[in-house]
Formats: sequence, structure tokens, C-alpha cells
Amino acid sequence: MHYFIIALGGALGALSRAFVSAQLTKLLGVAFPFATLAINLLGSFLMGICAVIILDYFKMTGYWRELVMVGFLGAFTTFSTFSMEGLNMLHAGQWLAASVYFLVSVIGSVYACFVGWHLAKMIF
Repeated sequence: MHYFIIALGGALGALSRAFVSAQLTKLLGVAFPFATLAINLLGSFLMGICAVIILDYFKMTGYWRELVMVGFLGAFTTFSTFSMEGLNMLHAGQWLAASVYFLVSVIGSVYACFVGWHLAKMIF
């Protein structure tokens, strides 16, 4: 049952990622991987919030954690796409853009998770 719950969350997360990515790409273009960056920052922010609400506030481990945090957010964010886009930028000689992308993605995602966690702690 645990794997089914994770798979369900993963399917919903993957569909959500595809939808958000398509909308952001239409809006912002493909010159810089803004869609992946935004998804990873948002997913990290939501992970921080969920850690407080699901684990601390409601003390809901098990299925809810697996559905939302492991399944949905695990599939919604994507380190593999981030890695490939960064590598493509390096291969294209876009060293500055790639460096900015790497720094903002990694530091920004950790910071977004931190902000989401603290925000949820203040509310709950």
C-alpha cells in the first residue's frame, strides 16, 4: 500500500510539474530554464511547509507524508532536469548563466524550504 500511495502522489506531482512547466515556458520562454528553477524553488518551499504541517502540527507520518512529500513533491521537483539544463548551458559556453542557475537553484531551494518551514511554524 505504501508504494501505491507514493505512486499516486508521484503521478499527481509529475502531471502538475508538466502543467506548470508548460505554462511558465510559454510565459517566460526557453532562453534560461526559468520553469525548472521556479518549480524547484516552489517545491522546496512547499516541502518546508509540509514538514511543519504534516509532520509537526498534525503528526501525520505514514501515508500522508508518503503521498505529499515523497510522491507529489518528489515528482514535482526534478534534480535530473536541473542537471541536464545546467550541463547544456556549460556545453554551450554559457558559464556565467550556468553558474547563476546552479547557485540560485541550490541555495534558493534550501532557502525556500527554510522560509516555508519557518512560515508554517509561525502559523501552526
